[in-house]
Amino acid sequence: MSEIFIGGGGPEYGAPQELKLGYANRHGLIAGATGTGKTVTLQILAEGFSAAGVPVFLSDVKGDLSGLAVAGRDDFKLHQAFTERAAKIGFDDYRYENFPVTFWDLFGDQGHPVRTTVSEMGPLLLARLLELSEAQEGILNIAFRLADEQGLPLLDLKDLQALLVWVGENRKDLSLRYGNVSTASIGAIQRRLLVLENQGGARLFGEPALALGDLMTCDSDGRGRINILAADRLMAAPRLYATFLLWLLSELFEELPEVGDPEKPRLVFFFDEAHLLFDGAPPALVDKVEQVARLIRSKGVGVFFITQNPDDVPEDILGQLGNRIQHALRAFTARDRKALRLAAETYRDNPRFDIEAAIREVGVGEAVTSLLEKKGVPGMAERTLIRPPSSQLGPIDAGTRAQLIAGSPLAGKYETLQDRHSAYEILAKRAEAAAQAAEEAERQEEEAEVAEREYRAGRRYSGTRVTRSTSRRVSRGGGIGEAMTQAVIKELKGTTGRRIVRGILGGLFKGR
Repeated sequence: MSEIFIGGGGPEYGAPQELKLGYANRHGLIAGATGTGKTVTLQILAEGFSAAGVPVFLSDVKGDLSGLAVAGRDDFKLHQAFTERAAKIGFDDYRYENFPVTFWDLFGDQGHPVRTTVSEMGPLLLARLLELSEAQEGILNIAFRLADEQGLPLLDLKDLQALLVWVGENRKDLSLRYGNVSTASIGAIQRRLLVLENQGGARLFGEPALALGDLMTCDSDGRGRINILAADRLMAAPRLYATFLLWLLSELFEELPEVGDPEKPRLVFFFDEAHLLFDGAPPALVDKVEQVARLIRSKGVGVFFITQNPDDVPEDILGQLGNRIQHALRAFTARDRKALRLAAETYRDNPRFDIEAAIREVGVGEAVTSLLEKKGVPGMAERTLIRPPSSQLGPIDAGTRAQLIAGSPLAGKYETLQDRHSAYEILAKRAEAAAQAAEEAERQEEEAEVAEREYRAGRRYSGTRVTRSTSRRVSRGGGIGEAMTQAVIKELKGTTGRRIVRGILGGLFKGR
């Protein structure tokens, strides 16, 4: 199998449309207004890639895509319409079947828990997630640098919160080295972390962290597994949703080796509600997304953006999306008409019809398509009837989902949260040692004061006359307690911290 059948039609629709697997890593776009068929198009593409042995990762924003795990049925209300369309477009081997699915859920309710660590997320994406100002992002970068230098693993939110407390306590010394570190900025970051925690974002951070290899597997029949992220609840925190998907994409970019131009992708990544990635994103982040989109194809990963309007995707990134499936766009306002015209201009002309009019007129389940042909040349735009899905259209019930999760090859691997020794525990231990040293120093000072008072009263201390010189020596020296205090303070200031091998700040999105 070297291509995926997308659809076709009669003479008014043109040639059958097939997505060539060898060009699937040149990325793609699925666009169209609400209710025009984008979700079904995503579903039939996932089916096609899975049948070709290509693993897929997609997010289920509306809860409809879980039906991929179950075969369609003859008693479905659209059964006749599906079979008639399959016959009309020449889809002769159309049949109902299910596909291997692995369910994931950041909250751990509708799938296996999916986590990363704070250090793997990195300061750039974390600042984006927390909506930090430039000054606050600077302090976050200082915290990551100190964690690297001091050997403080940042695994979950409490690790980062503890480190920020330490930064605040040592802000005067740190300001001399890194510039102004204000308590107001630290407090603002802590408040944003609290908001993230209240939104459930704390569940994203921790161990065991997601192993990318678990997203790139096939079943016993050689079909690629379809990884479905439950995102209906996650969409209540859209910035968390977008940041997580961007982190996952960046991890794929960093960890996968170069493979050149493979016969088929190693993984296809669908980024639904793509506009959330770019809304309010700083230019530096958009530049990084563009860089990943341009270079990740050499890692054998194809990326498809799904959005309502192509205008939601920056022009530099849009230009890299070679395979395009454009469902209907509405044009009720001048702005809508401008967006429609710009969308039409990105297609290769077809003398048989007006592309702008076609994008406006295609019905539900129809699209204007342009798929890459030989040597990566964009195909001529065609009006296309999208083929019907083989799996169930719509969501599965909770019982079926639970059975599939329990029978998953990954069952039990991620369910139990681990809390190993990390920054929180290390800093707590240092604080405890410092407190004990301070208490000892205070006791030594009190003893010295008692000795001084006894000397002045002409009394004897412990059966021996205390001379002025010994009294002063005790008061001035501070004893071993003060020496311990100084040693702990010196350590807390970072002069004795060991460096960790893993580069917390390494990587494309981690402030190299």
